[in-house]
Amino acid sequence: MVLPLIAVAVGAGVGGAAFAIKNLYHVCQPNEILIFAGSRQPVNGRNDTVGYRLVKGGSSIQIPLLEETYRMNLKNMIIELKVQNAYSKGGIPLNVEGVANIKISGEEPTIHNAIERLLGKKQKEIEQLARETLEGNLRGVLASLTPEQVNEDKVAFAHSLLDEAEDDLEKLGIILDSLQIQNISDEVRYLDSIGRKQQAEMVRDARIAEVQARSQSAIRSSENERKTMLRRIERDVATAQAEADERVRDAQTKRVALVAEAESDVGTEIARTQADVAVQKERIKQVEQQLQADVVAPAESQCQQSIAKAKGNAAQIIEEGRAQAEGLEQLAQSWKAAGPNAKEVFLFPKLDVLLKAISAGFPDVDVQNVTVIDSSQSSNGILQNANLIEQLRQATGIDVTDLVNRFGGGTEKAIDVAAQQDDV
Repeated sequence: MVLPLIAVAVGAGVGGAAFAIKNLYHVCQPNEILIFAGSRQPVNGRNDTVGYRLVKGGSSIQIPLLEETYRMNLKNMIIELKVQNAYSKGGIPLNVEGVANIKISGEEPTIHNAIERLLGKKQKEIEQLARETLEGNLRGVLASLTPEQVNEDKVAFAHSLLDEAEDDLEKLGIILDSLQIQNISDEVRYLDSIGRKQQAEMVRDARIAEVQARSQSAIRSSENERKTMLRRIERDVATAQAEADERVRDAQTKRVALVAEAESDVGTEIARTQADVAVQKERIKQVEQQLQADVVAPAESQCQQSIAKAKGNAAQIIEEGRAQAEGLEQLAQSWKAAGPNAKEVFLFPKLDVLLKAISAGFPDVDVQNVTVIDSSQSSNGILQNANLIEQLRQATGIDVTDLVNRFGGGTEKAIDVAAQQDDV
C-alpha cells in the first residue's frame, strides 16, 4: 500500500513540476517581447513606475497568482497605402499608391506607448491603425506640395512623409522602417500634360544637348586647332629664340674678342703713354735744368750783380750825399765867415754855369773884343767913348786901346778896361 502511494505522490510532484514549467516558465523569441503584468517596475528614463515588467530576448518565470503573461510580436508588417483624390498644392486631386514597412517598437520608451495602445490588438487592427495614420499624413504632405514636386522627386516626397508621420507613429509605439511611393496619378490628366510637357522639354533638352554637343565639338575642334597653332607658334618662337640666342652668343663672343682687342689696344696705348710720360718727365727735368742754367742762374747772377751795383750806387750816393752835406756845411761856414759879401761870393761861382746855360740857346758867335763899363761912373759918356773907339778900329784898323797900352800913355782906367776885356 505504501509503495503505490509514494509512486502516486512522486508522479503528482513530477506532473506538477512539468505543469509549472510549461505554464509558468516563458521563453521570449528574438522577434517578440514578453510582458508580465501585475508587478510594479520602474521605467528607464522616467520617474514613475508601471504595472508590468518586460523581457526582450531570453526567458523568465511568471509569478503565480500575481502576474499574467502577454506576448507582443515585433515582426515587420507590410501595409499598402492608397489615397484617392488627395488635393495637392494648387487644387489638383492626386491618386497616390505606396507601400510602407512598419513594426512595433521594441525600444524604450516607445515600447511603453505600444503596450498601452496596442497590447491585445490583432495584427490586422494594428495594420489598419497604421494605414489610416499614414494616409492622413500623406494627405497632409500632398497639400503642401505641387503635383510637379510630387511627381518629379518621389524620394523627397517619401522623406517628407516619413518626417510627417514619425511623431504620430511614435505616439502609437510603431516604427516606420521604410516607405515607397509606387504610383502617382490624377483623374484630370494633369500629370499626363506634365508628362507631355516634360517629354517636350526632354526633346527640347535633347536638341539643345545635341546643339551644345555640336557646339562643344566645334569648340573642342577650335580649341584643338588653337592648341595646334599655339604649339606651332611656340615651336616657331622656340626656334626664333634659339636662333636669337645663337646670334646673341655669337655677338657675345665677338664682343669678348672686340673687347679684348680694344683692351689690348688701350693697354698698348696706355703703355706707350706711360713711356711717353716717363720721357716727358725726363724732358721736363732736362728743361728745368736747362732753364736753371740758362735763365734762372743768369737771372740770379744778374740779380746779385744788380743788388751789388745797387748797393755800390747806394754807397756812392750816400758818400756824395755825405760830401754834399759836408760841402754845404763848409759853405754855410764860409757864408758866415764872408759876412755881408757872402751873397756875391756865393753867386760868382754860379755865374759861369748860368752864362753857359743861357748861351746854349744861341748860335755860336765869334767875339773878338768885350768892353766892360763901370756902372758906378757916368754910363752915357763912357758908352759913347767905347762906341767911338770901336768905330775907329773898324774904319781905320787902329786899335786905340792897344796903342795906349803899348806906349804906356793910357790912363789907369784904360788899363783896367783892357784888363777886364782880356779877362772876358
